[in-house]
Amino acid sequence: MFKPALCVGAAVMALASPAIAQDKTADVDRIFSFATATTPGCAVGVSRRGETLVNRAYGLADVPRNVPIGKQTLFDIGSTQKQFTAAAMLRLVEEGRVSLSDDVRKYLPELPDYGHKITIDHLLTHTSGVRDWTAILPLAEPGTPVVKLIMRQQGLNFVPGDAWSYSSSGFELAKEIVARVSGMSFADAARRRLFEPLGMTATAYVPDIQQAGANAAVGYQKNGAEWTPFMRLGTNRGGGAIVSNIGDLLLWNEALGSGKLGAFVTRSLHQQTRLNNGRTLQYARGLQIDSTPGGTVISHSGGAAGFSTWMGRVPAEGVSVAVACNFDPVSATALAARVADLFLPPVPKAAQAAAMADAAGIAGIDVTGRAGLYIGEGVGDPLRLTAVDGKLRFVNGPALVTVAQNQFRVARADLFFRSQDKFTLRFPFPDQLEITSMEGKVSRYRRAQPWTPAAADLQAFDGRYENQEVGAVAEILPGQGSIVMRLERDPQRPLELTPAERDTYTRSLVLVRFRRDAAGKVTGFEYVNPLLRGLVFTRVGNRVAGAASSAPTAGTPPSAVSGMPPTPLTASPSSTAAPKLAPALETLTGEYEMGPGRTLSITVDGGVLQGEATGSSAKVTLKHVSGTTFSAIGRPTTLEFTLDSAGRATALVMRENGNERTLRKLK
Repeated sequence: MFKPALCVGAAVMALASPAIAQDKTADVDRIFSFATATTPGCAVGVSRRGETLVNRAYGLADVPRNVPIGKQTLFDIGSTQKQFTAAAMLRLVEEGRVSLSDDVRKYLPELPDYGHKITIDHLLTHTSGVRDWTAILPLAEPGTPVVKLIMRQQGLNFVPGDAWSYSSSGFELAKEIVARVSGMSFADAARRRLFEPLGMTATAYVPDIQQAGANAAVGYQKNGAEWTPFMRLGTNRGGGAIVSNIGDLLLWNEALGSGKLGAFVTRSLHQQTRLNNGRTLQYARGLQIDSTPGGTVISHSGGAAGFSTWMGRVPAEGVSVAVACNFDPVSATALAARVADLFLPPVPKAAQAAAMADAAGIAGIDVTGRAGLYIGEGVGDPLRLTAVDGKLRFVNGPALVTVAQNQFRVARADLFFRSQDKFTLRFPFPDQLEITSMEGKVSRYRRAQPWTPAAADLQAFDGRYENQEVGAVAEILPGQGSIVMRLERDPQRPLELTPAERDTYTRSLVLVRFRRDAAGKVTGFEYVNPLLRGLVFTRVGNRVAGAASSAPTAGTPPSAVSGMPPTPLTASPSSTAAPKLAPALETLTGEYEMGPGRTLSITVDGGVLQGEATGSSAKVTLKHVSGTTFSAIGRPTTLEFTLDSAGRATALVMRENGNERTLRKLK
């Protein structure tokens, strides 16, 4: 899935100093020292103005067969492929065979008429409003083709062009259009019209990673002391994958930097998106143009189960970096940032100071009472606020800077939250908040009203509910002060939801809002998550007689996107989702590097795992979720530990509010 662009130092100067020009191979090797001759690993490449400075590989492409990662190793590059899809479409635009302003139904008449024109450009810029297939596929029947699933959706998340929301569905539809207009498969179109002309002989579009050939790496996930295959296969991969190696990714970056794709395609790929209200975003067409304190970074990242990729460049310095890894958890983005820092001048101190001052705000104001769930007026979209280290922030969103007792502003506009809005927030009343967009539009929210349902209240929801858009029947069962939602075809993977207010139940970032008729009888519910709005399930009857209520197990955590437990996507289709037990807590303890002079201390106290960051006033309790993953109680943070062959932690991945970084173990 896509992650924020890395912030690297890019001063406006030539890379001419001896400290930057010298060989950095040993430093790069140290960054990837976690990958050994018995573990999966990564490949990394660095070039400067077309000259390759680094092309290194670490770890194994195939663990059981002891096949090392090499220069020819192919990785599933995940969403990094979106720039290739956009370039293939722009070739057709350049030739006059399609127009960016064309209605997509001109080429895809099967797509429902939503009452709003969706253009090809909307597809390439994540502004179409089309529901993201990754949010709905876990609800659908296994084996459902993704394009057909997209075509079945009868609603949009928003009016096209009104907002930005990451949607891989738009790019799957774009691939279909490229194939229909070009008269060849997307694989052939990409190969003949992009990869071969640029000399990218290893790069290919494949329906399944298992069809990529002998050089393809296997994606892995750590389960205890074992590495098990972890890959998106078949229809679970969506519309297929692009595989590539580090050398080819550097070639592509060089082509973008030097204009080898031609003036029109190059310019159009980098043209930043404008919403209907005139707001300019940092996302272009398959590329993110990120302004950092050190300069402009042009990049995209990708994740696909056990694969993680990042490739980007700093135009002012002519430096390109590409990193691809074949195990989870790891952040290619974070690794690429460390590599880039070796080849770029440091961020000017003035820029660093300005960034720190901008994010400081007023200290000493207690914000804990502001935390909680808020429901929007009108459409009823939810917002969840939390207080972390004395600051208010959105769960799955940015931190807020305190301006006054009841006024806040966003610390840094986030592309993934409210379409990169530089908004302000104020509390006119203790249980109400107003968000004023950078264009002056005011959105009002009220705090969810606490409600404790009685047994009869919960029993009213008991039944079967159907949604034909995804082709699923869900069962709702009354629990102990909560409800349990499970798919009828997969009753062993339930999702427990707790009451937020009357007729509204939540789990993490998932919201289920029940509907009633004039007589008060429950007729259905609306299912909402960050990538999906307005999915309505209609009540179709009672559950099968004798079906028992079932509480979720620790081994089936919900997906942060879909809200339903994810189907295991491994190299063995017959795999089952057995509960993942927690490792021995003592194997996870130690000091982990958060940054220069800052560490995260993991300890065990009274049989409970705890974390404490440098400078923090209190320890945070960590609760086991699954495998080596733990969540921080009261905070939007998860920690996923990487274990060595002896079962001891060597690193951890910290995920918080949609961002992630890898912390290496110091001791």
